[in-house]
Amino acid sequence: MAALIWERISEHVIRCRLPFCDVTVGAVHADGSALVVDTGTTLSEAHAVAHDIAELTGCTVRHVVLTHNHFDHILGHSVFAAATTFCAPEVVTALAERHAWLRADAVTHGADPVEVDAALAAAVPPRYAQAAGNLTLAEDVTVRIVHPGRGHTDHDLVVLVADGPHTVVFCGDLVEESGDPCVDDQSDPAAWPATLDRLAALGGPGARYVPGHGAVVDAAFVHRQARWLAAR
Repeated sequence: MAALIWERISEHVIRCRLPFCDVTVGAVHADGSALVVDTGTTLSEAHAVAHDIAELTGCTVRHVVLTHNHFDHILGHSVFAAATTFCAPEVVTALAERHAWLRADAVTHGADPVEVDAALAAAVPPRYAQAAGNLTLAEDVTVRIVHPGRGHTDHDLVVLVADGPHTVVFCGDLVEESGDPCVDDQSDPAAWPATLDRLAALGGPGARYVPGHGAVVDAAFVHRQARWLAAR
C-alpha cells in the first residue's frame, strides 16, 4: 500500500501533498524511468515518496528537479542522490554550505529538529546539477525544465510536462494555492507578476498548474495571483 495519498493529474503524472507544510512532490513516469519534482523536508518523507513511486509506477527514479533552495523542497534529496539532478547553483550551495540556515528555517517552521539534523547529516550536494534541460521519458512524454524569471526566489525552476495531449506545469513556490504567496528576503515582488504571466504563457491556457503548496489550479488562477502580487 502507498504510504502517501497520490493524485493522478494525467496518464503519466502524479503528485502528493506532504502533510508537513502541504508541500507538493510530483512524479513523471514512463517506460521504467521516473522524474521527481522536489523531495520534502525529511528522510522519512523522501523514503515514503521513493517507496510509493516504485509501487505505483514500477519505475526507477532517474531524474530529480529541486525547484529552489528552501528546506521543505530539498532536504530529502539524499534519498535520490544517485539520480541526475536539475537545480540552480543556489540549491547546490545550500546543501553544501548553508546547513545552519536550512536548519534554522526548518525548525522555525515547526520541523522536528532530530529529523532535520538527520537529513542535513545525510545531505549530498547534487553532482552534475543542471539548471535547465529537456528530457524524453517516452515518445509522447516529454519534460522541459525552465527558469521563467525572478519571483519567489531569484532561481525558481518550473517543470513543463507534455503528456500526450495534456500539459502539466509544476510551478514550485512561484504559485501557491493553500495560502498567499510566500514573500521573503529572497523574493523579488516587482519581477514576480511578469514571471507568472510568462509561466502561464509557457504552459498555455489549457494546462494544469501544480503549485508548490495547495490544490491544482488553472491558468486563470496564475494570472490572478500575478495581479494580486502586482497590487501589493
